[in-house]
Amino acid sequence: MAEGLLTIDGSHGEGGGQILRTALSLSVVTGRPFRLHSIRAGRRDPGLRPQHLAAVRALAAICDARLEGDALGARELTFEPTGPARPGEYVVDVQALSGTGSAGSATLILQALLPPLALADGPSRLTLRGGTHVRWSPPFHYLSEVYLPTLERAGWAVEVALKRWGWYPAGGGEFVARIEPAAALAPLALEDRGRLVEVVGVSAASNLPDHIIERQAERAVHRLRARHIKAEVALERPPADGPGTALFLLARHEAAVAGFTGFGRVRYPAERVADDAVDPLDRYMGSRAAVDAHLADQLVVPLALAPGTSVYTTSEVTRHLLTVAWLVPQFLQRGITIEGAEGKPGRVIIGA
Repeated sequence: MAEGLLTIDGSHGEGGGQILRTALSLSVVTGRPFRLHSIRAGRRDPGLRPQHLAAVRALAAICDARLEGDALGARELTFEPTGPARPGEYVVDVQALSGTGSAGSATLILQALLPPLALADGPSRLTLRGGTHVRWSPPFHYLSEVYLPTLERAGWAVEVALKRWGWYPAGGGEFVARIEPAAALAPLALEDRGRLVEVVGVSAASNLPDHIIERQAERAVHRLRARHIKAEVALERPPADGPGTALFLLARHEAAVAGFTGFGRVRYPAERVADDAVDPLDRYMGSRAAVDAHLADQLVVPLALAPGTSVYTTSEVTRHLLTVAWLVPQFLQRGITIEGAEGKPGRVIIGA
């Protein structure tokens, strides 16, 4: 049941867009309005950027929320749902919603829309346009191979299909998501990942020379071979509006999956792109944890909405994880315990 206006400090902890997206999602789920101040206060470009504004307007559309402060650069926002999330067909276009050219992450917007739409009384079909493979956000392959398969084990039912890749800064990517009502959510226990089954990946680039994806793949395979891990990395050359490159690696264990990505940029060697994916994979393998550092914070909201007690181990306690663990109990009567120091392996307990 909704309560009075909740005031949230947007500069707390990680202090970025995660606080905004989490608050939007849980506000729609609970019906509780909020005022967020000091939005991204510590960033070089503080306030709402295009992808954040697009998230605000997308979440507002599904519940007819009343808004104050939904403008580019705004450092304060008031969001008040007027009803529950309405299932249906939606087009979420970052450029159209923000009113500016942007390769803002469409995958992050899906993660915000997912809980309220999955808890609605019917299925939804979303067409999301913008960045599908953008730095500082989960690429589509992480969404489809790590995030959603893990949520499926807890009763969330979402199917996604990539239609077109979208790189920074051109954007122009598109994928489709079908969200079924989450009729029987369940807690999740992920403490032991089991034996390593395989490491597979994809080295992809658009509108760039072929040697880039070849070097990325070769570097990753060579480094993993030194750890006695045989990896298979496919080469892809997808059409896209602009240039871009990335390497995604998937570590599949008997009881868990984890994903790691390196993104290319101007004057950044292909070998370093590969290292950006292999280095965190290496830390994950050394930790013996079940959940990678990024998935650890992305699981908190969905598992806080499930009954019972969820427990999982993570290769690293991050500032993002600590921040979402601080924010979620302000909307939900759920206890969240983080065991372990920031920057070290840890354990997450989500209970009553």
